[in-house]
Amino acid sequence: MLRALAVDDERPSLEELLYLLNADPRVGSVEGAGDATEALRRINRALQSGPGGPEAIDVVFLDIHMPGLDGLDLARLLTGFAKPPLVVFVTAHEDFAVQAFDLKAVDYVLKPVRKERLAEAVRRAAELTGAAPRIPVHEPDPDHIPVELGGVTRFVSVDDITHVEAQGDYARLHTDKGSHLVRIPLSTLEDRWRSRGFVRIHRRHLVALRHVGELRLDAGTVSVLVGGEELQVSRRHTRELRDLLMRRP
Repeated sequence: MLRALAVDDERPSLEELLYLLNADPRVGSVEGAGDATEALRRINRALQSGPGGPEAIDVVFLDIHMPGLDGLDLARLLTGFAKPPLVVFVTAHEDFAVQAFDLKAVDYVLKPVRKERLAEAVRRAAELTGAAPRIPVHEPDPDHIPVELGGVTRFVSVDDITHVEAQGDYARLHTDKGSHLVRIPLSTLEDRWRSRGFVRIHRRHLVALRHVGELRLDAGTVSVLVGGEELQVSRRHTRELRDLLMRRP
């Protein structure tokens, strides 16, 4: 079972996280640390103990905003070790998800922490460490995509999405009412939504043909107006896009 370390400078948040992790049957032991410096000392002992030693830690559940050394700083330090523990960020701020991915985080859980969402993060960590068998995942709802905001899961209609922007292994979904960051690569959404009229126009952008308002040509540069935003079309995708728009009902 997983050996975990929870790190948060706010005592109530730390106690809640410890309670939820202790209640998960895949977690064999969990300790708490009140700041990143204390956590780093504990992780150093774990690394000296070795993966099979009594001090070993498999995964760190890490807050971001902390005084002194913050969660991102600690995660960067861990990348310098040969075999560091996995990292799951647990934070009230969604703005650091891309940096978290760059630091090879297993998951990014938003506060207030929901039991079901934390259980998903534990499942991912358990699979990566071999502490639990892979559980089959149900096929996603083809008409909606779940997004998280402030600890609340909302289901955004695919038909409302005007375009998608790649941000590392994440994708930002744009609608007329705002944008949402999801941990799904752009290539996956391209394959999933091709039949729904989404087409790649650039290595960073996927657009819904139904929401394309204009196709513009200016000094050899092609762009489209979609959702009130002008997006550049790469040369390799221009011909396909023009053909699709001409055949659009």
